[in-house]
Amino acid sequence: MYDIIIIGGGPGGYAAAIRASQLGAKVALVEADIMGGTCVNYGCIPIKVWLNSARILKKIETGGAFGISATVDSIDFNAIHERIAGVSSDIRMGMNGLMGNYGVQFINGKATFKAATQIDVDGKAYEAKNFIIATGSQLAIPDIPGLADALFTSDDALNMDKVPESVLVYGAGPMEVEFATVLASFGSKVSLLCDTRRMLPLEDQDSNQRLSQALRENGVTLIFKQTLESVEAVDGGFLCKLAGGKQESVTVSKVLCTARRPNTEGLGLESAGVKLNKDGSIKIDDQLQTTTAGIYAIGDVVGKTMQSHAASSMAVFASENAMGESKAFPFHLIPRGAWSFTEVASVGYSEDEAEDMDIDVVVGEFPYAINGLSMALNDTKGVVRVVACEKYSKILGVQIVGPNATELIGEAVTAMQFEYTVSELARSFRVHPTLSENVVDAARATEGWALYLPKKQ
Repeated sequence: MYDIIIIGGGPGGYAAAIRASQLGAKVALVEADIMGGTCVNYGCIPIKVWLNSARILKKIETGGAFGISATVDSIDFNAIHERIAGVSSDIRMGMNGLMGNYGVQFINGKATFKAATQIDVDGKAYEAKNFIIATGSQLAIPDIPGLADALFTSDDALNMDKVPESVLVYGAGPMEVEFATVLASFGSKVSLLCDTRRMLPLEDQDSNQRLSQALRENGVTLIFKQTLESVEAVDGGFLCKLAGGKQESVTVSKVLCTARRPNTEGLGLESAGVKLNKDGSIKIDDQLQTTTAGIYAIGDVVGKTMQSHAASSMAVFASENAMGESKAFPFHLIPRGAWSFTEVASVGYSEDEAEDMDIDVVVGEFPYAINGLSMALNDTKGVVRVVACEKYSKILGVQIVGPNATELIGEAVTAMQFEYTVSELARSFRVHPTLSENVVDAARATEGWALYLPKKQ
C-alpha cells in the first residue's frame, strides 16, 4: 500500500509527488497521457514561446527608437514549433528524471476510484492511505449552432503554420488575451468578444482599461457584454451573430475558443464519496481535502484559479496535510497573471473589493512613466497600485499593469505572506535602475510621501 497516490502528472501532481516523497512517503503518480499536463504540453509553456516570438517581432518593429533599423524577411512557423517541442520535451525529461530520483513510481494509465482507498488503472488495483486528485481541465467548447465548422481551438492555435486572416476570440480570461495578442502580432485581424463588461473579470477596472488600450494599440477590436449566438458559413468566412448589444455580427475566418472545465469524468468519484460543486469542480475545504477524508484535490480540477502556479502551490499544502499536517491554504495569496503587450498581474483585493467589505482603504499608485529603467527601455505604459487598510497599514492587494508585471507581483505576494505593513515595504531597498523600484514607490505613495511624484495640493 502506498502512503499517497497522485492522479495527474501536470504541475500540481508533479509537485505533490516530489513534496510527498521529501516527507518520507511511499508515492505513486498515475498519468493517462504524458508528464507535464496542459501547462507543459498544450498551454503555459507553448503559448509563452509564441508570445516571445511576437515580442521579438515587436522589438524589431520598434528598433528605430534605439537607432536600429531592421526588417523582417520571413517568419518560420516550423522553427517556432521546433522551439516549443524542444522546451516541452526538456521539461518532461527533467520531471521524469526527478521523479525517479525521489523514488516516485510512475504508472501510465487511466485511474478510476473503486473505493475511498483503492483505484483501478487499466484493470490493476492500487491501494493508498491518501490520494491527491490533480487531473486538471479540458477544453469546454460552448454549444453554439454552427460553431463546429468555424472552430479554432487553443490546440489548433498552438500548432498553426500560418495565422488565420481574421479570428473572433471568444472569452475574457488570460488565455484569450494571450492568444489575441499572438494572433494580432502575426497579422491576423482579431476581435475579442467578452460576455462580461470587461476582460479579466477578476481584475479591477483601471487594470482592464490599461489592458484594453494596449490590445487596441496592437490591433485587437474589443466587444464587451455580448454573447456569440450562432455561426453561419458565408462567402469569405463565417458570419458570427452576436446578442446583447449594439453590434449585430462580425465576419471572420475562424472562431477561437479556449475555455476549460474541470477534468472529473471517468474518475469514479462517486465510488469514493467525493462530491462536486455545481460547476463540476471538486468540492474541497480550506485544507484542500474533498468530502472524503484522505482524498485531496488541487489545481484546475477544483475550479478556482485555473493557472498552473495555483496547482503547484496547492500541491505542497495537500501533500503536507496528507502526511499529517492541518494547514489551511491561503487562497488570497494566489497571484493572477496575463501576458500581453502589456502584462497584467495582481494579488489580493482591489480597492472596490476592499470597500465592499466595509474596509477603509488607502491607495497608492506609481506610474512606469517616471521609472528610470522603463524610460531607458522605452516601455513606460503602466502602473503599480497598492491597496492597504487605513487603520492597520496592512497590505490588502496589489495590482500591476506594465512590463514584467508577472515577475514583480511576486514581491507583493511575499510582502502579504509575511504581513509587511505598507511602511515596511515603503522603506525596503531595491537596485537602481530596476522596475522593482515601482513597488516600493507605490507603497510610499500609499503613505503619502512618494519621493518622485508631485506634491499633492
